[in-house]
Amino acid sequence: MATITHRGNPIHTAGELPKVGAPLPAFKLTKADLSEAGNADFKGKTLILNIVPSLDTGTCAASARAFNLKIKDLGGALVLTISRDLPFAQKRFCEAEGIDAVVTLSEMRDRKFGETFGVAILDGLLAGLLSRAVIVADPSGKVTYTEQVPEIGQEPDYAKAMAAAKAAAAGK
Repeated sequence: MATITHRGNPIHTAGELPKVGAPLPAFKLTKADLSEAGNADFKGKTLILNIVPSLDTGTCAASARAFNLKIKDLGGALVLTISRDLPFAQKRFCEAEGIDAVVTLSEMRDRKFGETFGVAILDGLLAGLLSRAVIVADPSGKVTYTEQVPEIGQEPDYAKAMAAAKAAAAGK
């Protein structure tokens, strides 16, 4: 269980992020077109999992916009923005914001992702949502970087995440 904060108040997650060097845990999430997507759909790609509580908040929206811009400079890598928002809301957000380089995925049908990845928020005002975290996996599916953002209203460290993704894509 990780302890993070929401407006300075301690809240807890379901566990810890996957360990660097470990295989990316299996997942099954729902895409904007309501089809399912999992690890096999992204095999051979460097992945940045941008995990957020809800795209309907300023910080989550900012991180989706930032990764959308930054990923365009890193050919062959994908950003998966994952939340418990409905796929319809994720799609509307991306269309309204001009986000075209990020794949949104929802826990609409299968809530195991939050538990497996240790990001389900267990208590406090945001209980039931996902914490803000970033996980990078290389093309072989090995975790190369993780960041559990300590304060839910804080943006992730984009520079470190992108450096990890660049290194993963280059096989370093």
